[in-house]
Amino acid sequence: MEQLNLTAVTSNISSSELLPSPSMDSRSVPPAVIMSLCFLLGVPGNIAVIILKPNFQQLSSMTQNLMLNLAVSDLLCLLTLPLWIYSLLYSWIFGLLACKILSYLIYCSLYGSLLTVVLLSFQRYMLIVHQQFKKKVRLCLVLLWLVSLILSIPALVVSQEIPDKNWVRCVFLLSSRTQMLAVKLTETLVGFASCFIVAFSYIQLYRKVNRAAFLNNPQTSRLVTSIIIVFFVLWIPYLTVNVLVMAAPALHNKRLYKSLPKLRRIIVALTFINSCLNPLLTAPAGDQRGRQSSDF
Repeated sequence: MEQLNLTAVTSNISSSELLPSPSMDSRSVPPAVIMSLCFLLGVPGNIAVIILKPNFQQLSSMTQNLMLNLAVSDLLCLLTLPLWIYSLLYSWIFGLLACKILSYLIYCSLYGSLLTVVLLSFQRYMLIVHQQFKKKVRLCLVLLWLVSLILSIPALVVSQEIPDKNWVRCVFLLSSRTQMLAVKLTETLVGFASCFIVAFSYIQLYRKVNRAAFLNNPQTSRLVTSIIIVFFVLWIPYLTVNVLVMAAPALHNKRLYKSLPKLRRIIVALTFINSCLNPLLTAPAGDQRGRQSSDF
């Protein structure tokens, strides 16, 4: 996944002239291990949510649809990992078309997962704090995926095969600083805006839970706190690296600029953990209110 976000400028070398090296890239072993664990744990976990629908009887129809949408988007993201793991350890051998399509698919699924968490957070905030939320499930999901498809267009346009020492990588090839800023700034603003909405929703929900006698439950408080912590722990480092990528040229810090690709390999791999934890973190959050109201 690191290769999806790397800013690179290279000479015009055709991919047909670049033969994958049989040797393994040892630099990519740590992120490959993390991504492998995410695949092994996250794929069966999300499949189980889709098939078994645990505790769904305590959730409203809208929350059930959002939970299923979250599991599907996370599953789509995780299913692409074997190809990215192979390309990290060895080389990208699947061609330019696959590079563009898979980059677009993984960005669509990541944005779909991120926006679903945001919508779930906002839904709970409106239901518990304001006791209202319009139930236009299909419209919400259509808009969610439409936004995800639009936000993922840069991945389809700028993904290219480029040489990296003895390997070939499927990466973002950004031809100018202006193009780099446009792509990274859009991605970063969407990420920080999502984090703000999630934080605001759950902080307000936490206050409401503490004030309400029928919801004054330590388990619920711990759940709300864990959702905020995990979401920020897994996404803020990624967004911070994006900010550093944009700022590095202006700071004229060559050491920082050279160290960012190595740091990104680990940080981006960690974001996949969110796709493994999402069902566990969000599914139980509605049951307290769900026992009190059929609207949740």
